[in-house]
Amino acid sequence: MIGFTHYLILSTVLFGIGMYGVISKRNAVAVLMSVEIMLNAVNINFIAISKFIRSETGIGQLFAIFVIVVAAAEVAVGLALIIAIYRQKKSVNLNDFNLLKW
Repeated sequence: MIGFTHYLILSTVLFGIGMYGVISKRNAVAVLMSVEIMLNAVNINFIAISKFIRSETGIGQLFAIFVIVVAAAEVAVGLALIIAIYRQKKSVNLNDFNLLKW
């Protein structure tokens, strides 16, 4: 039987993979995908806590839906920024994004 610790281990592994992707990748799209993996790990935690600790209320599912909505908005804004910067710089490499320098 799959228990609470299995969900937490899966969530920890996914969050670690996402964190590694955010730290190590230089491609802006890959960084956005890594952030999405991290948000999905948080959703797994919310659902597991809702199922095993407070199963009579659906508060974990409610938080997970809220995180999904925020993630969708984050992707829309992030991709719009990446496309706008790509049109100007012709690159999605994060090292080339020095827009705030004089």
